[in-house]
Amino acid sequence: MADPIVPFYRLGLVGYPLGHSLSPAMHRAALQASRLAGAYDLYPVPPEDTATLEALVDCLKAGEIHGLNVTIPLKQKLALLVDGLSPAARAIGAVNTLACRAGQVIGENTDAAGFLSELHRLYPSGGLEAQNRERRALVLGAGGAARAVVHALSQDGWQVTVAARRPEQASELAVQLSADRRDRVQPIRLDAASLSRLGQVDLLVNATPLGMPPHVASNPWPDETPLPASATVYDLIYNPAETALLRLARLGGHRAADGAGMLVEQAALSFELWTGCPAPREVMRRALAAALSDHQTSAEITS
Repeated sequence: MADPIVPFYRLGLVGYPLGHSLSPAMHRAALQASRLAGAYDLYPVPPEDTATLEALVDCLKAGEIHGLNVTIPLKQKLALLVDGLSPAARAIGAVNTLACRAGQVIGENTDAAGFLSELHRLYPSGGLEAQNRERRALVLGAGGAARAVVHALSQDGWQVTVAARRPEQASELAVQLSADRRDRVQPIRLDAASLSRLGQVDLLVNATPLGMPPHVASNPWPDETPLPASATVYDLIYNPAETALLRLARLGGHRAADGAGMLVEQAALSFELWTGCPAPREVMRRALAAALSDHQTSAEITS
């Protein structure tokens, strides 16, 4: 439960870099629609600047900041700097939301619930249900975002393969997130040879930063390697709306979606945690869509 309503909510996002972020548009719209006074600011902090990260945690503890979102590459580092973790954040080993409760800064992870909620919203009729077998997902990446997705899918009954360029990172994730079922999460190297040996894949999720600024032309999927034949492709990246991976998927006739819906849902859950008020999700969706449109227009003008 949220602390008592405060006169002015000081919220924000910490990560590095943050020039691409559209989270302020969503949260400022949510504050206005909820008739709450507040601000949502950006705190770009390089991962090596531990002193500044610790200072932000202290600001939360002192009530000078009332809530922070956390994005790459700080989701795992800040999980080590807070006073406590929610059960989900502890299981995932990464945080995307910070709040102060009873003088303690608590790390939460709304990415997992946000991803799963969006997946069910996109396919409410069970469009990803496998016929007489386990549903199989392939997750690209093994960082904080990937950990949340793998946790969500494994908890939802999926068989998950994690592919990372550093296979030891994928192996570590698999061990930590499948302690109860060691066969639930399997690690592989993210390369053409390993991917070509995979069998059936129902869902392919990109949880790497390849495709987002400043790597908008990059594709995490190896060149000349066919995408899994019947896979739905979900890219956590939302800016740009069409990444190289999504373009490849749509050209191949795959169902595909960007990460805007997950972004809204995880943001809504964070907003509710901070304020105790129902998040105006449709308002947040419209604000994000408008910000994305403005961002695209600006990019076209300056290019």
